[in-house]
Amino acid sequence: MLIRPATLNDIPTLLQFEQGVITAERPFDPTLVPGAIKYYDLEMFITSPDVELLVAELDGQLIGSGYARIKQSEKVYFDFERFAYLGFMYVLPQHRGKGINKLIIDRLKEWAKAQGLTELRLQVYAGNEGAVRAYEKVGFGKHMVEMRMGLERGDDNKA
Repeated sequence: MLIRPATLNDIPTLLQFEQGVITAERPFDPTLVPGAIKYYDLEMFITSPDVELLVAELDGQLIGSGYARIKQSEKVYFDFERFAYLGFMYVLPQHRGKGINKLIIDRLKEWAKAQGLTELRLQVYAGNEGAVRAYEKVGFGKHMVEMRMGLERGDDNKA
């Protein structure tokens, strides 16, 4: 098993992983528009010094991904100015439950520490219990719960 930085040559497979993430998240988010959507600017993630996009490779095949992105804190009262936001955590279904996500997160933690960061954050759908358990298993804890309420969409063009 090799955990390594993604390259531009990995983009075709990473685009498939992106659709896997979107497919997995659709049941938890009624606000996602139907049809094809895109979450990530993969080329920017690969080339930016503020992002570490990693892939897991087994026998020459990419089987997982994840990134850490340096973000500025929006709250001046936090005891950190910058933090690493983790995302694009994906493992092919046939390789789940083998600790691959943990290996990626461990490497992202190392990268974040090397950048002088002291805080890791990520978002996960509350209803995605498997993902919540997986993140808790590697040391994340619930911090805030974001809540939402959909409102009926009125026809603004009516006179």
